[in-house]
Amino acid sequence: MALFFKRAQYDAPAPGANGQVTTVAARPQPLEASELRRAVDPATLGFKTTDELHPITGLIGQDRALKAIQFGVNIKSHDFNIFVLGPPASGKTTAVKAHLGPKAAEAPTPADWVYVYNFDNPNRPHALKLPHGRAKELASGMVGVLDELRSVLPALFESEDYQVRRRAIDEQFRSGQEEALEALNRKAQSQNIAILRTPTGFTMAPMHEGKVVKPEVFNALPEAMRKDVENKIETLQKELESILERMPKADKKRRAELSELNEEVAKHAVDASLDELIAAFSDVAQVSDYLAAAGRDLTRNVGLFLMSGEEEQNAIVRQPVDTARDARFRRYLVNVMVSNGVSGGVRAQGGAPVVEELNPTYGNLIGRIEHIAQMGTLVTDFLLIKPGALHAANGGYLLIDARKLLLSPFAWEALKRALKAREIHVEQPSEATGFSMISTQSLDPDPIPLELRVVLFGDRELYYMLSAYDPDFAGLFKVQADFDDTIARSGENDNAYARVIASIVKEHGLKPFDASGVARIIDEGARLADDREKLSIEIGRIADIVREADYWSSQAKRKLTTKQDVARAIDEQIQRADRLRDRAQETIARGLVLVDTEGARVGQINALSVIQLGTFSFGRPSRITARVRVGAGRVMDIEREAKLGGPLHTKGVMILWGFLAGRYALDVPMSLAATLVFEQSYGGVDGDSASAAELFALLSALSEQPIRQSLAVTGSVNQLGEIQAIGGVNEKIEGFFDVCRQRGLNEQQGVLIPKSNVQHLMLREDVVEAVRHGQFAIYPISTIDEGIEILTGVKAGERGPEGRFPGGTINRLVEDKVRSFAERVRGFSKGQGGNAADNSGGTQ
Repeated sequence: MALFFKRAQYDAPAPGANGQVTTVAARPQPLEASELRRAVDPATLGFKTTDELHPITGLIGQDRALKAIQFGVNIKSHDFNIFVLGPPASGKTTAVKAHLGPKAAEAPTPADWVYVYNFDNPNRPHALKLPHGRAKELASGMVGVLDELRSVLPALFESEDYQVRRRAIDEQFRSGQEEALEALNRKAQSQNIAILRTPTGFTMAPMHEGKVVKPEVFNALPEAMRKDVENKIETLQKELESILERMPKADKKRRAELSELNEEVAKHAVDASLDELIAAFSDVAQVSDYLAAAGRDLTRNVGLFLMSGEEEQNAIVRQPVDTARDARFRRYLVNVMVSNGVSGGVRAQGGAPVVEELNPTYGNLIGRIEHIAQMGTLVTDFLLIKPGALHAANGGYLLIDARKLLLSPFAWEALKRALKAREIHVEQPSEATGFSMISTQSLDPDPIPLELRVVLFGDRELYYMLSAYDPDFAGLFKVQADFDDTIARSGENDNAYARVIASIVKEHGLKPFDASGVARIIDEGARLADDREKLSIEIGRIADIVREADYWSSQAKRKLTTKQDVARAIDEQIQRADRLRDRAQETIARGLVLVDTEGARVGQINALSVIQLGTFSFGRPSRITARVRVGAGRVMDIEREAKLGGPLHTKGVMILWGFLAGRYALDVPMSLAATLVFEQSYGGVDGDSASAAELFALLSALSEQPIRQSLAVTGSVNQLGEIQAIGGVNEKIEGFFDVCRQRGLNEQQGVLIPKSNVQHLMLREDVVEAVRHGQFAIYPISTIDEGIEILTGVKAGERGPEGRFPGGTINRLVEDKVRSFAERVRGFSKGQGGNAADNSGGTQ
């Protein structure tokens, strides 16, 4: 079928200000339909379905970032940590993991770390370094020692040999005590004094004929006799006191001998129980020292293993307490902080760890000291020290989302302290910051040496903000791995993109995609990149489209996912997010927001803007109007005066004045006053993409030539009148197209865009079809003169050798109007005796 394009007809030009009829300019050629969208031909991909493709690992087109990561991983210096920059959902984390995996597998496995009781200072637990895979061996070995001692020691202390030796010590103490008291008793009896035992101790009384003399009888005796008895009693009491004073010392000696006996008996059992464990760890000096200290403490505290009669009876009734949970033996247990363990005697995981901390709070990062409530107070011990991500990643790589890290109180400063000190010091945040409001029992454990590479993930804004405002950041994160948002479009990269899609299909267990479906996703990748010469590598968004297309394929009961399913997935994504776009178009369709799409108006033009709502953006036309009159050479930006205009928009308006003064007021004062406004704008306005439209409206108002309302304009302008590229060109075109289609396409409608934006066009297929059938047009312009000719149908005109523009052209009409304003101001000034308006104008 032969294709043809209908040419749009122009409205007849209005007479110029000087009464001359202007000539109709030759129509600049709109873009061909083939220039509006770069589509992939499925036949060029070289496969029928993704089952034929070898899934790709890692990312494509990220050589710069991957080289930076490789450098950061290989360099030995501790302060060359890595910050990975890039947009969200670009696959940064997946790529880094894939790159680190082989490197980590080849690295030596880091050591294990444990905390043990400090028998000299319980509040300062010791950190022990062990060869990898042996921490749990030590922990289980200590539990085994305790289990053995729980059964061996009671038996030893109940043995006949021990009981005989103990009774000998007790008998020795009792015999010495009884002999002294018996000797004193015989001496007292020889003096007719009785030594009586009472509940409160000893007392003495006189005797007569072997019987204690009653007090009333004793008091009736002659005074001399009483005095003699009292002296004897006093002497005997002193001897009794001497004997009683020696008794505690003797008892102390007895206890010491018993203790020596107990330690002697216990030492043999403890040594026998620890021998195997000591031999197993003889190559680790720190562990040997710890086991020796533990053995000494076990020997001294053998009573922990011996139950009283009542406890023994209770133990028979209830289930015995597991050793690891028995509070009596907590000090002898081992707190395993890091275990690069073994399974069946074989190391379960080799190489260095790669740890991703998804919730980098202070405790999850540095570790924490937990407390338990006992008797209304909070207490802790070394077994309540919990490891953090730094412990798990020590000797390897730690991956953290920078934004989450910064949002977690105290976590960022704690990480910096650890990296600078090169050690992990577990402490409460209140202790680290000095903000504690209460006092609880706490610990000061030994710090653990830190040797790892930290990889932070974040966007570019966050990276540059940290670089600017955190003096420690640049010194700790010296490697910048900057992931590109896009890759160049080429046949090779299209094929690589197809392999990425195949990887997503395989990873999520989806149905195969045929070549047309893959081609449609590649087209959407260019659309997401806002550039038909590029492909977006936001893998997360691409993966979402792939999975949604698989869903719609299943709904259609297809075995392959096709182009139709991908298109349905994209349309459904938009439909879920476009409620506000529909409302905006409805307000235009109902006439609530005034936008003309036919006819011609002086000083009025359709400008285009983009509204971003999350990941969805859409274009919306807005009416800009301009009014001019005699004045002091100022262009009033009403948006700015109402404090609705942003700095970029204000800059664009100031550039307009520079263009007008530089082209039309070379030898006369700029004696005009102009106002510019976005009609029915009730929110903020920023950006300079409407500056070309604003200038066209001013030129129309000055030349009094009407602008075709069937056209809309986007683009920024510089002081030389050159049209500059803008963003969101596809959404802007489609936004105006939707309004025109709703009202009915009349073959006169279209959009003017900067010529430099043609390379960014990836328009919807319905827009391309309308252009193909001549119902809509896209005009690329590079200068203001090109644009004003399309909008008005009147030649712009070039300044001739005599320094004037040709008569009847837009530029001549504008220049004549500027000169007429200057003459009127001059005449007014003469009439008022004042000075002419100066030429220093600007914007208000």
